[in-house]
Amino acid sequence: MAARCKRGLLLGAVLLGFLQASSTFEVTDDSGNICILANFSVHFTVQYNTSTTNENRTFSLPSDAHVLKNVSSCGKEKEISQVLAVGFGHGHSLHLKFEKNNSSYVVSTLTFSYNLSDTSIFPNATGGKKEVNSTTDIKAALNTTYSCHNKNAISMTNVTVLFSNVTLEAYLTGNTFSKKESICFEDRSTTVAPATTTHIPATTSQAPSPAKKDPDVGHYNVSGAHGICLLAAMGLQVNVTYSTKNESITSQVFNFPQNGSYSGSCDNDTVTLNLVSGSTTLRFQFVQNASTDKYFLQGLGVNISLPSEAKGNRIAADNNTLSALKATVGKSYRCVAEESVWISGNASVNLFNVQVQAFKIPGGKFGSVEECQMDENNMLIPIIVGAALAGLVLIVLIAYLIGRKRSHAGYQTI
Repeated sequence: MAARCKRGLLLGAVLLGFLQASSTFEVTDDSGNICILANFSVHFTVQYNTSTTNENRTFSLPSDAHVLKNVSSCGKEKEISQVLAVGFGHGHSLHLKFEKNNSSYVVSTLTFSYNLSDTSIFPNATGGKKEVNSTTDIKAALNTTYSCHNKNAISMTNVTVLFSNVTLEAYLTGNTFSKKESICFEDRSTTVAPATTTHIPATTSQAPSPAKKDPDVGHYNVSGAHGICLLAAMGLQVNVTYSTKNESITSQVFNFPQNGSYSGSCDNDTVTLNLVSGSTTLRFQFVQNASTDKYFLQGLGVNISLPSEAKGNRIAADNNTLSALKATVGKSYRCVAEESVWISGNASVNLFNVQVQAFKIPGGKFGSVEECQMDENNMLIPIIVGAALAGLVLIVLIAYLIGRKRSHAGYQTI
């Protein structure tokens, strides 16, 4: 029930995204020159405690959100960082810290501060002010505008920040957006967004062909500053349902090839794997729960071209409320049986022969295995059948011995 509630809240946030206009923010230096210019919509989903239960609230960045001038900064003298801080409501704020090198800039840290004492958003909440932060993949070349119209979810402890309709640029030189654009991973279909680990073979842009057999197993690894943070081996299928031009509803299954390009990133709390093949992209986001020492797949997104018979050109869907592929940190999750992970009403992903391990990977190799429930059930079936057969043989043998004994007893009486 909780999963359905949370899914409904995020769906509400997505629907609100089409209705809410983006807000524009600018940061200026002492001379009045603009150094940061940003336009975006944001939705927040927060899990919090009351005295009796856990609650979820989804809310949007309001139209009266404003730049916090005492916190925002264009950087001073030798500082290379710039900050856009946006305040709203009763003590809530969103901070984007930009950093640059000789060729590019990045939102190195996203910080969200929220006040649980604001009863208009968090009724019956216990606790006061909270702050969470995360790295991001919001990155572009200098003198280039970053653009991302699709949804980009950033997950933190008890918080999901969902960006959409983003246009921004830091380290401006002309007081307005540059003409050159850098398109985000979620909007692209044939190239891979910048990330810590990148593997790119040749790709094509045609719609995928329907699957005629189970997919081949692909092997992926993601590394960061502290070594490998993700190992994965799995076969992938994408299920889509769409309307055709003749007004019928059709479902298709497409295999994701094992030699698709991939990229990823490592963080203390999240590990991301992005897969691209031709016009199809998949995004996996793993998180870990320090209190239970478990990691799991929380986010899964798909962006796929549709056949020419379809009304639309593409399907793009995300689900960031999952709790799939769960295992203990330091161990690997394995499932030989086919698993289906739901994304939306018109998209899901089938996984075959999965073995995955995230975060702690000693020696860069899979650790001891934790089997999925389906595999454990499948292993029990032959054991039960074997035990039943052994029992049947034993019963027959006992019956035979009893019958033989009675036969001998009869001869003795005569």
